[in-house]
Amino acid sequence: MFNHIFLASIIEPELGLIFWSVLTFGLLLIVLKRIAWKPIMTGIQERETSITNALAEAEKARAEMRNLHSENEKLLQDARNERDKMLKEAKEIKDKIVSDAKNAAAEEVKLMRIQATEAIEKEKESAKRELKDFTVNLAMEAASKILRKELAHSDVQEALVDSLISSSANNN
Repeated sequence: MFNHIFLASIIEPELGLIFWSVLTFGLLLIVLKRIAWKPIMTGIQERETSITNALAEAEKARAEMRNLHSENEKLLQDARNERDKMLKEAKEIKDKIVSDAKNAAAEEVKLMRIQATEAIEKEKESAKRELKDFTVNLAMEAASKILRKELAHSDVQEALVDSLISSSANNN
């Protein structure tokens, strides 16, 4: 029965564990937001500005070179390819950063679970030792009280001594 209760307590997370896990995960997100998101967003905005500037220049060139249709088409196609390339690179960078953040958070949660399980095991062993010590002390106290009560009268003590002497003589 004790094993069943113990296993159930390991499988079912307690409110405190859930609270600390959520709190730690929230703190991790806050730290990531302050440290990682700002440079990422700055880089993305710079890329966006760069892309916007490249598109603006392409449109300007198109307006200036309406007469040179073939060259205009080539410039416009180059601008589109560059934009697509930059957008693709920005998306890949964003996806990698998000994936890395998720993996780091998952590893942190896994580590916290392992630490919590180890702490539970240590507390369990400590409680077992305390219970064992308490039981031994209680048994010793009870035996001591019983012996004191049994040997309180001198005639009982004399009978016990005589009994031990006679049994000792019979054994020899």
